[in-house]
Amino acid sequence: MSGAPSPGPAAPLPAASLIGPAHWPAACGAAMTTRLGGQGVAPWDTLNMKARDGEDADAAAVAGHRAAFVASTGARPVWLEQVHGARVARLASADLLPGAPVPVADASITTEPGIACTVLVADCLPVLFADRAGRVVGAAHAGWRGLAGGVVEATVDAMREVVPGLAAPDLVAWLGACIGPERFEVGDDVREAFVASMGAGARARFREAPAREGVRKWWADLPGLAVDRLAALGVAEWSVAGECTVSAASRFFSFRREGRTGRMAAAAWIVTR
Repeated sequence: MSGAPSPGPAAPLPAASLIGPAHWPAACGAAMTTRLGGQGVAPWDTLNMKARDGEDADAAAVAGHRAAFVASTGARPVWLEQVHGARVARLASADLLPGAPVPVADASITTEPGIACTVLVADCLPVLFADRAGRVVGAAHAGWRGLAGGVVEATVDAMREVVPGLAAPDLVAWLGACIGPERFEVGDDVREAFVASMGAGARARFREAPAREGVRKWWADLPGLAVDRLAALGVAEWSVAGECTVSAASRFFSFRREGRTGRMAAAAWIVTR
């Protein structure tokens, strides 16, 4: 009896397809995809990590991209149903089983090696966390709503809850590529949401932009707002990718720039021993 040969293991992504922190705990890994490599049809070309409903060909391409991501990281991602909130899912091996429900959350943590806490982004800020001792990792999807709503604080709190004695200074964080402070135009509602959650000092992260039809506008520094929240928590070490997803069209997907577009994945994991 003959049949089609089984597909071989996926090849890792090219080096240009991934970015990540220069310094990270040796027991952990962290990476974010770009849009370089892979396949797909515009505006989802090329390394799209999120399939569109009802698009079988696109779903096959995304499945291949995700398999290559697994081959690159050596960890298996758990994908979330992201809702721009602050809920944190604690991941375990059961979340990798076929048919396991997709966690509805905008952040996840795990203490189990080989599971990648993963978020999808296309302008929103991915914030990856690791314990210096490699006991727990986390990933947060920090758009402005989630960031103002406390998703970073909730992720740190969840990590500390699962590791007795873990303190904020034991953590390191990496802020991936996102919409930059020269391109993130917002209204008074966004500025005041951060003032309400962070205090008047948050206003320093907003620069006045040209008004539109008499409506006041601001340029918002999303990574800067996240850094301020990390500092307030006591996280003493972080690094920032410093790349703007809107400005680098050939390198990143951007919802603000394109409207209909693909997604990048950002993940943190404990290395399988």
